[in-house]
Amino acid sequence: MDLYEAIARRRDTRAEFTGEPIDPDVLGRILEAANRAPSVGMSQPWVFVTVRQRATLESFRSHVLEERAVFAAGLEGERDSTFSRVKVEGICESGLGIVVGYDPTTAGEQVLGRHAIADAGLYSVCLAIQNLWLAATAEGIGVGWVSFYREAVLSSLVGFPPHIRPVAWLCVGTVASLPEVPDLERFGWRGRSPLSAALHDERYAG
Repeated sequence: MDLYEAIARRRDTRAEFTGEPIDPDVLGRILEAANRAPSVGMSQPWVFVTVRQRATLESFRSHVLEERAVFAAGLEGERDSTFSRVKVEGICESGLGIVVGYDPTTAGEQVLGRHAIADAGLYSVCLAIQNLWLAATAEGIGVGWVSFYREAVLSSLVGFPPHIRPVAWLCVGTVASLPEVPDLERFGWRGRSPLSAALHDERYAG
């Protein structure tokens, strides 16, 4: 699979996990790809926690379902009906969670390029996640980014100290197949916009 194909095939995986363990060599390649992401000032401000214990997976899933219910309570009509069909996680089905955190202390206090844009380190962590996701796609491994959680709960669950911010819980695992169409598009929540909707020349022309 070449790069452009991996970009096109990448999906947020939910219901497709088989539960079969990932080959350790494959997982190692995926994590190494994440660790090779570009970062502001070569700070490499990411940390990865692999989570496999069933009790931890179930605890996080319970929290996520509570937050899903909070979000669903604010929906009405068509939005409520559409969201009711959307699966937001594959935490237990995948069998492996990779929690990605942002540690602003990895390169000391003077980080080249971060003095004017404080969030540049956080952006770097997102680049590591993208590397991980594309590498997983190339390996035929599914990834699902879970966003229905409170940061304090996830930090406590994996033992992050106060200075490390949790950025993502990624459900990572073998899949029967990757969906042809993203779930949110398939269920009618939202479709993909064309490049022309986001592209401007010289100045923003909103």
